[in-house]
Amino acid sequence: MQFQNVSILSLAHVDAPHRVTSAELCEQLAPVMDRLGLRPDLLAGASGILARRYWDPGVQPSQAATWAAQKALDEAGVDKARIGILVSTSVCRDFIEPSVACLVHGNLGLAPTCMNFDVGNACLAFLSGMQIVANMIERGQIDYGLVVDGESARFVQEATIARLNQPETTDAEFRAQFATLTLGSGAAAMVLARSDLAPDGHKFVGAVSLAATQHNQLCRGQVDKMMTDAKTLLFAGLELAGQTWELAKQELGWQAAEIDEFVLHQVSGTHTSSLCQLLGLPLDKVLAIYPEFGNIGPAATPIALSKAVEAGRIRKGTRVAMLGIGSGLNCSMAEVVW
Repeated sequence: MQFQNVSILSLAHVDAPHRVTSAELCEQLAPVMDRLGLRPDLLAGASGILARRYWDPGVQPSQAATWAAQKALDEAGVDKARIGILVSTSVCRDFIEPSVACLVHGNLGLAPTCMNFDVGNACLAFLSGMQIVANMIERGQIDYGLVVDGESARFVQEATIARLNQPETTDAEFRAQFATLTLGSGAAAMVLARSDLAPDGHKFVGAVSLAATQHNQLCRGQVDKMMTDAKTLLFAGLELAGQTWELAKQELGWQAAEIDEFVLHQVSGTHTSSLCQLLGLPLDKVLAIYPEFGNIGPAATPIALSKAVEAGRIRKGTRVAMLGIGSGLNCSMAEVVW
C-alpha cells in the first residue's frame, strides 16, 4: 500500500526514569542461576542488553502513553478538537477493559467525535496503527490521527524473577522465560495528517505486510508471564522478514544502498545483527537502542526513530525504512521520507 497524501506531523517519546541493569537482574536471580550452573553475566552476554528502564511504581501504560501523546500534540501545534482518531498500540494494559485508548483519550480531553480503540499486534502494533490511521487519512475520512504506545516491564519482570527463584524451576523453564528479562519500558506517540495540511511534515510513503501465523505458538505472553521458544522464533522471524523485504523491494522500490536510515524493532543484539546480515543492511545505518533500553515492544520502533531524529541522523529528505516483526508471526515494513 502506498499513500499519496499522508505525512507524519510530529513524533515524540518518553524514556522511563529508572535504569535497571542486566547485572542487577542476574544478581536477583543468583539463587536459581547458581543452582542451574548458569554464568552470572548470561543476560547481557546472550542478549547484548546492558540495561532497561522502569517507570515509578504504580505508573500505568495509559499514563506513559498520555505523556508521549501530549508531547507529540504540543509539537504538532494542532487543535486537539481536530484529532479524528486515537489508536493505542500498547501490549501492556491498565485493565482488560476499558481500552488503553479511551483512558488516553480522556486524559487528553479529546473531542467526543474522535474515535478511539486499541490495536493488538504484539511488537508490530505501532506500525499497524500507523497504517490504520494513514488509510483513514488517505480516503478522506479524517484530517489528523494520533497513534500512542506505553510499555512497562517492571511488573512482568518482578513476577518472573520471583517465579524463577522457586526451588523447583528447571533449566528448560528458565530458558523459556529468559526473553522476558530483555523487556524494557518507554512510551511513544505520533501525529499523522493530510500532507496538504502539513507542508513541513514527513511523507509516509507506504507500507507492506506479511503473515506467517503457523508460528503463533512460539511466543505467548500474559500480564505476569511470557513463554518463548527463542531460537525457533528467531529463525522463523528472519525467514518472514526476508520475504517481506522482497515484497518491499517490489512494492516500494527498496534497495538497501538507497535507504539512508533503517529503524528496526530491536529485540536483542543477536536479532538485530542477524536481521541486518540477512537483508544486507549496513550496521552504520542503524541506531542501536537495545543495549541501554532493551526490547520496548511496539514502542521500540517509534522510539528508535525519535532518538535517531534527536541524534541528527535523520534530517530533511532522509529516506527512512521502518522494519518490525511481531510474535504471531507478522511483519511490516514502511517508508518515510523525512
